[in-house]
Amino acid sequence: MSASALGLIVVSAAAAPALAQPASAAPSPSSETQLLDAMAEALGTDVAGAQDVLRFQADATALTTTVASVVGDAYAGAWIDESSRTVYAAATSDAARALVASAGATPIPADHSLSELEGLTARISGADRPAGVASWHVDVAANDVVVEALPGSETNVTAFVTALGAPADAVRVETAGGVPQTFDDLRGGIAYFIENQYRCSIGFGVVGGFVTAGHCGSQGESTNYGTFAGSSFPGNDYAWVSTPNHNPLGEVVDWSGGNVAVAGSTPAPVGATVCRSGSTTGWHCGEVLAYDTSVQYGSNTVNGLIETTVCAEPGDSGGSLLAGDQAQGVTSGGWGDCSSGGQTWFQPVNEILDAYGLTLLTS
Repeated sequence: MSASALGLIVVSAAAAPALAQPASAAPSPSSETQLLDAMAEALGTDVAGAQDVLRFQADATALTTTVASVVGDAYAGAWIDESSRTVYAAATSDAARALVASAGATPIPADHSLSELEGLTARISGADRPAGVASWHVDVAANDVVVEALPGSETNVTAFVTALGAPADAVRVETAGGVPQTFDDLRGGIAYFIENQYRCSIGFGVVGGFVTAGHCGSQGESTNYGTFAGSSFPGNDYAWVSTPNHNPLGEVVDWSGGNVAVAGSTPAPVGATVCRSGSTTGWHCGEVLAYDTSVQYGSNTVNGLIETTVCAEPGDSGGSLLAGDQAQGVTSGGWGDCSSGGQTWFQPVNEILDAYGLTLLTS
């Protein structure tokens, strides 16, 4: 569905003048100063401390992958505590927790496996949900599924959750801090235009074009850089634009006259610090809260999103999210702003690449 049909004007992270370039954050020794400064401010540390956190995140990502592999069906998820440099992994049996410990992570007991909880989120996604449901996701640290209700809708949402017949300790209802919506305002900086009417910003560069949010435009719609070669919204929130006459790069505008490099797209673990670059608010950092979150934007449901505490504002939609120099996703939507805070959801970039057979550009 196009931006014009939805009344949406979206902004991805950025485009350099005359180039399809993304706007995000990534740490390389030369040009990621803005990212590291923003990350250091968010963590209350200095640049060296931010770099240390990035090294810990890389090690933690490898460890959580190993733990999930060795634990198998008893695995209940993993998360990290950057302040104590601790990797936690939950498991449903004593034997599995022993495997967690032997792998080098801190074992946590759990009643429900990750596959069980993901099964519950799948049931919610396929159910006839009341209008008051804002989002739903697995909380790995709490070992349950969180269903967020819009303020005033808690009773109806609780009744919906009860009717699922899930174990009482497996699903809980929380009040959402705001109404999810796509970031669609016409404010911003460097942008591209859809059908000469609606503005979005570029996400990550790929071979042949760039990726962005799906609610920017429909397949076949034109932009000033090329044509939407694929788009999916709702259900997903991703798209890509083919740019045969322009030169997309594996870099991100740093909003300070330079660019930062993208090195890959390895997902960060829950609890990791991630940073977003957007044409309205620049660099902002926060924490990964959950993966595979489903969000209700009015009548439109989007599944499989990354939930974070990163703030964003209208005009930031489609912008790049990075953990260090690793691409994570493009901004889908959220609630709140960068003055009072809020939450933002991101479409995972690897899903976009897989869906269209695209190759992420790296530097």
